[in-house]
Amino acid sequence: MIKLPNSILQCIGNTTLLPLRRVVPDNGSRILLKLESENPTGSMKDRIALAMIEAAESRGRLGPRDSVVEYTGGSTGVSLALVCTVKGYPLRIVTSDAFAREKLEQMRLFGAQLQIVRSEQGRMTAQLTRAMIEAARVIAMEPGYYWTDQMNNKDQLVAYLTMAEEIWDQTNGKIDGFVQSVGTGASLRGIGEALKTGNGRIRIVAVEPAESAVLSGGNSGAHGIDGIGAGYVVPLWNPDLADRIERVSTQESVAMVQRLAREEGIFAGTSTGSNVVAALRLADLMGPGATIVTIMCDTGMKYLSR
Repeated sequence: MIKLPNSILQCIGNTTLLPLRRVVPDNGSRILLKLESENPTGSMKDRIALAMIEAAESRGRLGPRDSVVEYTGGSTGVSLALVCTVKGYPLRIVTSDAFAREKLEQMRLFGAQLQIVRSEQGRMTAQLTRAMIEAARVIAMEPGYYWTDQMNNKDQLVAYLTMAEEIWDQTNGKIDGFVQSVGTGASLRGIGEALKTGNGRIRIVAVEPAESAVLSGGNSGAHGIDGIGAGYVVPLWNPDLADRIERVSTQESVAMVQRLAREEGIFAGTSTGSNVVAALRLADLMGPGATIVTIMCDTGMKYLSR
């Protein structure tokens, strides 16, 4: 008899690794896409939300009468809202009108209380990121609040180690490159470092918005790619890990989202579009026979209003 899960939280992880069939390099390399849209909220952030909350519980930082607070562009907030509602913790989210309306509504549906920080013409900037962090910090000073603080919280790296183990098993260790866009920097760091431990020759590529390419020495600016490109060098960024940093524009990301939907039947968010653009560039550099893994960070259903 198949053992049934005790809750929706046990349905997080063990996602499919899918070879792309039509959006492929001309040289015969393979691009494999990790379908994190299969997680309960349709996002890879389900993994880290559960890891951060359970780590806080195990250390006694989060108790039955406590509440949780976080600043987020949306996906982490939705994932925390799922985890907190299942576990019974009240949740306050600091977010912005710069992010997809669907994400904000999903957080509310799970019971989160939202504080909206207004943006500059609906765009992501470093100033907006810092304003959201400060608002969350103020709330966290109130009695009975635990701040997950995703930009600094290393508890989430455990979730990405598990994800790396899945990728390693699914490829039988035959992987030549890994590509991931940088938001907090935790996913690239956690997965990349674990894969490098298995094979030091794996090429690791970080992806950032071309309009705000601070990791590669450019200027901070406004862009329209949800969940990545904070506008400054984030604390969890490891400059020694990435072999390359690719700059991908909002326009290129959106165009790739449309290609994936129309040619592969994969409906993804804009950060996934950035990942696939960068994976194709890496494939051109690596040559025939290379296997490159990248991430479908979330489902495009979160962005329909855009």
